[in-house]
Amino acid sequence: MLEKTFDPKSVEPRLYEAWERSGAFAPTTAPAAEPFTIVIPPPNVTGSLHIGHALNNTLQDVLIRFERMRGKAALWLPGTDHAGIATQMVVERQLAAAGNISRRDMGREAFVAKVWEWKAESGGMIVNQLRRLGASCDWSRERFTLDEGLSAAVRKVFVTLYKEGLIYRDKRLVNWDPFFQTAISDLEVEQKEVDGAYYHFAYPLEDGSGEIVVATTRPETMLGDTAVAVHPDDERYKGLVGKCVRLPIVGRPIPIIADDYADPEKGSGAVKITPAHDFNDFMVGKRHNLPAINVMDDFARINDEAPAAFRGLDRFAARKKVVETMEELGLLREIERTRHVVPHGDRSGVPVEPYLTDQWYVNAEVLARPAIKAVEEGETVFEPRHWEKTYFEWMRNIQPWCVSRQLWWGHRIPAWYGPDGAIFVAETVQQAADQARERYGRDEVLRQDEDVLDTWFSSGLWPFSTLGWPEKTADLERFYPTNTLITGFDIIFFWVARMMMMGLHFTGEVPFKRVFINALVRDAEGKKMSKSKGNVMDPLELVDDYGADALRFTLAAMSGQARDIKLSRQRIEGYRNFGTKLWNATRFCQMNGCARAASFDPAAVKTTLNKWIVGETARTAKAVTEALDGCGYDEATGTLYRFIWNVFCDWYVELAKPILNGEDAAAKAETQATAAWVLDVILKLLHPVMPFLTEELWAQTAGEGAPRDHAGFLMVAPWPELPQSLVDPAADAEIGLIIAAVSEGRSVRAELNVPPAARPPLLVIEADEAQRQTLLANAAVIGQTLRVSEVRVEAAAPEGAIPYVVEGATLALPVAEFIDLAAERARLTKEIAALTTDAERTAKKLSNPDFVARAPEEVVEENRERLAEAEAAKAKLEAALGRLTGL
Repeated sequence: MLEKTFDPKSVEPRLYEAWERSGAFAPTTAPAAEPFTIVIPPPNVTGSLHIGHALNNTLQDVLIRFERMRGKAALWLPGTDHAGIATQMVVERQLAAAGNISRRDMGREAFVAKVWEWKAESGGMIVNQLRRLGASCDWSRERFTLDEGLSAAVRKVFVTLYKEGLIYRDKRLVNWDPFFQTAISDLEVEQKEVDGAYYHFAYPLEDGSGEIVVATTRPETMLGDTAVAVHPDDERYKGLVGKCVRLPIVGRPIPIIADDYADPEKGSGAVKITPAHDFNDFMVGKRHNLPAINVMDDFARINDEAPAAFRGLDRFAARKKVVETMEELGLLREIERTRHVVPHGDRSGVPVEPYLTDQWYVNAEVLARPAIKAVEEGETVFEPRHWEKTYFEWMRNIQPWCVSRQLWWGHRIPAWYGPDGAIFVAETVQQAADQARERYGRDEVLRQDEDVLDTWFSSGLWPFSTLGWPEKTADLERFYPTNTLITGFDIIFFWVARMMMMGLHFTGEVPFKRVFINALVRDAEGKKMSKSKGNVMDPLELVDDYGADALRFTLAAMSGQARDIKLSRQRIEGYRNFGTKLWNATRFCQMNGCARAASFDPAAVKTTLNKWIVGETARTAKAVTEALDGCGYDEATGTLYRFIWNVFCDWYVELAKPILNGEDAAAKAETQATAAWVLDVILKLLHPVMPFLTEELWAQTAGEGAPRDHAGFLMVAPWPELPQSLVDPAADAEIGLIIAAVSEGRSVRAELNVPPAARPPLLVIEADEAQRQTLLANAAVIGQTLRVSEVRVEAAAPEGAIPYVVEGATLALPVAEFIDLAAERARLTKEIAALTTDAERTAKKLSNPDFVARAPEEVVEENRERLAEAEAAKAKLEAALGRLTGL
């Protein structure tokens, strides 16, 4: 017999250990099984489980468990990313705290060894946290982006692209983090609003005939100016284009050029151009063949390209000195205080510097073409489909991809330099030496490139490198291309696009057939979670408090396409109660002898109630299957919730009680077997979402009839494929009438505050013969569920009775003697007035274009929901008031 309550804290670790030990997470080796593959978006080895991980991995696990039960060779391949800059930062901070040791003090080899040591001891904590969530990954195939196999794939790809002319060295602007002294990707840049100023400087014309005023938020970069730009159509400056100004402080002449980049409506209409320190200026410089003068070093200090008085100054100290000097020269025209957005390194927290430096680049434009075509032609489909637009916008405007990083932790770039600067790109040092010998005719000492590759370079190979590429492994043959990628919208370009480009280029096939973009998780008010706001919800804490299943069901239920998740503890608690409801219903069935019958045939049941529940079960199985097949997680969970709570627990169990307590032995035995069969189907359908609860119930109820594979686990039981011929329209109509009569009768009682102890009769006023017979035959169960004294036929509703119509039949409840009519009319009138006021106030807000335009989208949506709820509640109360009119 089941315990009174389900205890997640004791059950979850026991079940997970048993699952993993059994090997049930590995894909079946049955030759006929269709492969279904998901590769996990590899979390950083430094990471810990946050609520976004919980959502993303719950959705993956739901899908992989579903396909596993459908008999597919379901592989969910796990792993972690070495996370170059994040991991290096963790270890550097540890060294600094332990003894103020820097990596440069240690040297590269010793530092990298230290990082590997940290990874072995502390890295991968998130993997164990995923286990707590119930993630059924095949841990025997777990990979790490710096594994030797994956590293070999990285070297192969780099060398191949270099030979094809798609990887090259170039001097371009990058996002430079002066704290780490490395280039970083756009994804590692965080935009922050800060206090600043526009400094208006006068640049004297070289011929002494006047001046031109420019404005800048970064005065220190003027030391590297190489032009002033004005708009070609700006009449104020047409006579100046082609002339030069004398750059203050520095003293060199720089030209005045005409370029559309200058905005005549902004400031003076003239802008300083510093190609080495601004991305827009860099493009202007390219168009006009301007020199690019870098005036900073790797630490963002002023270098020797600037006048001696500024050399060695930090950029912000230099800013102050430039402004002071311009004021001394009489060339400072205005300081305009402002707030503006400045890019910062998300790890270091310091402002990022646009920095001109030699880096390795991938010709992403060439690689993007097939990746664009593959989505255009439907080889890979985005769900929701509108994310394809985001993908296309990024891919069609793609820039060269900077893949080198000035770090020590990562994949070292497989390039070596000879004594004359010649570059030898090879997969091994020996191959590079062979190339050098061929060039020089003798052995030469080669120096390997100090840089490592951008983390996105190796993770771009993830779907095929994890399966053994470039070797032609059995896993690669069977499980590639993968089926579904589940990820967030924020890395469509940084990761999804790179996997598409690399997968198509190196395998000739798309890496996945479907990309499901999951929502963002926000707090209960729809606000983004952040530590500073104090509204972060820790998924592990939620698992401790409510169990993994409740959190999983909540995330899946709220993950409707194109909307964010507003997560609250109340919602999670509600879904925990849903699990408790199923547990109690199962316990009730056990106590009433409902056990699996080996010979049970759902198509052969005879009682109307059992025919009805069998049909409802078949409908539910079909709906859940179709929803999960299309990643409709909210539809699947909504269907399961309604069926389990409302149909099975609230109605079937209640309607079955008279049969289970009755004298008809045949009907009782059939109902016991039917209830057990329905419970089996429920457990199977619910298992992908709530694996722990369902597995425990299965173990407690399966008995001898359970399959013995993997110790009889539910997780490998076959998915229910039920024919729709099990639906019986006549049974639906009969039970539907009973449910409608009770449901609407309950509404009447609730709306009019009829006391629970009151037992009025239920009167059948107008109904066809079949309806009368159904209602009279089920008088006992109607009496029990609706709390009425009897069910009887009457020609007309007597005075003091409230009539209501269900399924075309008119019924009535004589309730006047149980309520204070005047008090109820007053109460309903007052509540209707309050709802009317609330609805009018909300409607006024929504009709205000300024409110709709300025308010956050989630606030507007909340107001729409509030208006709809108020209007629905008002309509319900008005109907109740109308019912009282005739009394």
